[in-house]
Amino acid sequence: MGAAVGILDGKVAIVTGGGRGLGRAHCLALAEAGATVVVNDLGSGLHGEQTGESPADDVATEIVKLGGTATTNHASVTDWAATEAMVADTVAEFGRLDIVVNNAGIVRDRMLFSMSEEEFDAVIAVHLKGTFALTRHACAYWRAAAKRGERVAGRVINTTSGTGLFGNAGQANYGAAKAGIAGLTVITALEMRRYGVTANAISPIAATRMTADLAVAGTGSDAAGFDPRDPANASGAVVYLASDAAGWLTGQVLRIDGATVNRLQGWTVIGSHPSSTGKAVTADELTEALPQLYGTAPTGRPAQL
Repeated sequence: MGAAVGILDGKVAIVTGGGRGLGRAHCLALAEAGATVVVNDLGSGLHGEQTGESPADDVATEIVKLGGTATTNHASVTDWAATEAMVADTVAEFGRLDIVVNNAGIVRDRMLFSMSEEEFDAVIAVHLKGTFALTRHACAYWRAAAKRGERVAGRVINTTSGTGLFGNAGQANYGAAKAGIAGLTVITALEMRRYGVTANAISPIAATRMTADLAVAGTGSDAAGFDPRDPANASGAVVYLASDAAGWLTGQVLRIDGATVNRLQGWTVIGSHPSSTGKAVTADELTEALPQLYGTAPTGRPAQL
C-alpha cells in the first residue's frame, strides 16, 4: 500500500463493520493513505449476536499506533437515527465527511424452504438497509454542502458479493441483500453525480469469518508469500475509489479476485426474439423461440465468471 500514502490526506472516512476482516483491512489502508477513519463496528458475532467484544476499539488503537488518526463508533447500521448521528458526529468532530465504506454484514445461511422470516429480515436489515441508511444520511449532507456552493467530492463504496451477482444456494437472504446493494449503488450514482458524489461497489473474494464454513478455493499463501484470499487484497481498490483520482468512475462494480480486478457488467440484453406477428408473443411461439434464445440447457444464472 506504500504507493497510496498521502492520496487521501485531509479526507475523513466512515467504515462500517470496520473491526474485522475486510473492514479492518480497509480501515488500515485508508489510514495509511492519509484519511482520518471512523471505525464503526457493533462488535456482534457472525450471526448478529452480541459478544461483548469491541473490535472497533482495537482497530482504532492500531491505526493510532501506526501514526494515523481514528475514532470509533459502536452503533448498529440498522438503526436509522444512529446512522444519521454517525454522520452528524463525524462532521462535528472532524469538520467534514468525504468517504463512506459500507461493509457491515452478518450471515444466516439456510435453504430457502427452511429459512425463517427473522433470518431473512435480519440479514436484509444489516446489509441492505444498513447500506441505504448510512448512504442516505451521507448523501443528504453532501447535497446540502453542494447547494451551499461548497466543493463536494463524496465517495460511496459499497460491498456486494458473487452470491448477489451470480447466485448461491443456501443464501437467499444474503444474496437478495447483495443484489439489492448492487442496484442501490447504480441508483446512488445516478442521483448524486450532479452533487459531486460517486458511488461504486466492490465484490471481493476473501477468506473472512463469513467464509470460514465454506470451501474457499486458493486459501493460503503461494511460494512468493502472496495469499490470494487475504481480505487486504480488496483494500487497494477501496483506497483508489475513495480518492479524487477516481472522480470519473461511478455506478460500477469491481470484482476483486486475488491479484486480479474484474470489471463487471450488469443485466444486459444479449439476445432478442421479435414476435413473428408483430404483436405480443404467445406461449406457443415461445415454446420454440426460447430454447433457441437461451440454448438447450440454461444455467439459471445471469452471468458466470
